[in-house]
Amino acid sequence: MVATTPPAHAAPAGSTVTGTVATAGPSRAWDVQAWITGSAKGTARPAGTALTSSDGRFTLRPTARPGPSEAFYVTATPAGQPGSFLSLAAISPGVPGHLTVNEMTTVAAGYGMAQFIGGAGGRGIGGPAPGVRNAAMMAGDLADPVTGWIGSVLRSSPNGPQTSTMAAFTSLSNAVAACTTATAGCVALRQATTTASHGRPGTVMAGMANLAKSPSSKVAEVFAVSVRAPRNPGALVVPPVAWTLALRFDGGGGLLSGPGNFTIDRQGDVWVNANYEYASDPRTPVCGSRYLFRFSPNGRLVGGRPITGGGLSGAGYGITRDHSDNIWVSNFGFAAPEPGCPAADQPPHNSMSKFSPDGVALSPATGFTQGQIDWPQGMTTDRTGAVWTTNCGNDSLTVYPDGDPRRARNVPAGVKQPFHIVDNGRALFVSGLADSKIAILDRQGRPLRSPISGPQVDNPLGLATDRHGNVWIANSGIITLPCPDRPTGTGSLGSVAALTATGKTLAGPLHGGGVTVPWGITTDGDGNVWVGNFVGKRVSKFCGADPSTCPPGSRTGDAISPDGLGYFFDGLTRSTGIIVDPSGNVWVTNNWKEVPLQTNPGGLQIVAFVGAAAPVAVN
Repeated sequence: MVATTPPAHAAPAGSTVTGTVATAGPSRAWDVQAWITGSAKGTARPAGTALTSSDGRFTLRPTARPGPSEAFYVTATPAGQPGSFLSLAAISPGVPGHLTVNEMTTVAAGYGMAQFIGGAGGRGIGGPAPGVRNAAMMAGDLADPVTGWIGSVLRSSPNGPQTSTMAAFTSLSNAVAACTTATAGCVALRQATTTASHGRPGTVMAGMANLAKSPSSKVAEVFAVSVRAPRNPGALVVPPVAWTLALRFDGGGGLLSGPGNFTIDRQGDVWVNANYEYASDPRTPVCGSRYLFRFSPNGRLVGGRPITGGGLSGAGYGITRDHSDNIWVSNFGFAAPEPGCPAADQPPHNSMSKFSPDGVALSPATGFTQGQIDWPQGMTTDRTGAVWTTNCGNDSLTVYPDGDPRRARNVPAGVKQPFHIVDNGRALFVSGLADSKIAILDRQGRPLRSPISGPQVDNPLGLATDRHGNVWIANSGIITLPCPDRPTGTGSLGSVAALTATGKTLAGPLHGGGVTVPWGITTDGDGNVWVGNFVGKRVSKFCGADPSTCPPGSRTGDAISPDGLGYFFDGLTRSTGIIVDPSGNVWVTNNWKEVPLQTNPGGLQIVAFVGAAAPVAVN
């Protein structure tokens, strides 16, 4: 849930804020402007001004303070140069007692707030609740607005030196330092952050936002700027594949194993199911997880512990949020096969669990078992409020009308080993893993046409819809693991395809964008398509049904991420679920280890690509 209390170091109401604009460049005075943003109107409003001394020190008396769903930020521009590109920033969910504005806080603000920066020559941040407030929280994971140094999340396990993100963040901070130290550096940075999709940035912060939104646009040029004036050590020594900044979260360690899929609630909290019990040694046999995880929008485990009860038992891909914000999980019954998890402890495969918006179990200790549930996987809540799950054990679907297990029905899925189900606004689409088909059903479960097959359907797993009712398919091409009786895959590395609202082929099969055994798939607020790959440590992005939101010249289905490696991140393992939150962060699961021992194969984190996608409103 979004925090409603002031953050650490927050200034009490009516007090002043001391601060420093501390850069790598020469001493100078700065004009500081404070803002409040994140209101229902989606626009920022002024909250005070200050002029620094020549050494960058200032005292600010805020004229307004952020409400529970708002954020506070400041911009600092060289005194007397209101239109200067050299405009730095720092952002915080609340008003801190002390504030530091520097290169690192500017990179953090640009990435964290990437989807909300615009207007006022790139100096303005505006957008609706809860997205802006939550984005400010995530920005603090990258850089601490109080100290101005790398944020505790970025510098600590499972991030820090364990992944390349801290080095990439340091490189971007050094690129900004090239601008704070020399006019020529500003010229070079502005050129390097000018993108075909988002144009010429008006400020340094807007330039960083351009990189977050178009991370593979000018990789080498940005790197060249970063080595002009390397203020901070520990930067990249070669250019990255793309300028994404991704953070890993593990709930504090020792708990999360095999995260399968996500749902996001109205406050922007990220709910994650899990396959396995946690054991640090991969040789230790494990049974099914009995945990459900709820992460705040900046990746912290809500309450400091996972949610238990309600019959949770080795959940797989199935999780959904109903119209009352309750969370449902289908219990596939994952466990290491014997002689791993003992026969007596092998979990059942026949239930769903339900939790209140606050995480209180609403299902019995054995879960809800009505409706002939059998090895359940993907779930959805349809437009009428009915909760559905696929049953890959008996080729059927279970539906709870209005979420009521007493009214449970079981209907044929129309495909073999159904894996996922979505409602596109007019019908239900079901992926068939074993027979490479897509069924289209009405909301009573009756087939509307013969199942769809052909080259655009190839061992399909995840499905996603866009606002036009198109259905996007993650074709694994090879995956045979998620159901009890394993079919034979085609042996391809998979593809992405799309069907229109009536089931005609819209695009695909698509093989670009770094797609390698795609599993999870989702659409962002622009309708563009994001894919979680089970192989290759990368996510992929494709142009959706509205090419006007894609790079100039793109058509529906064109790859936006690089064809070779996609948006590669060395902190990924094998990914399944993927989702976009109201702040524009792309979340993906580290579901399995890269080299999984079957006794304990579960991956140990979820990952957020900060500010990379158009935000998705949660209704």
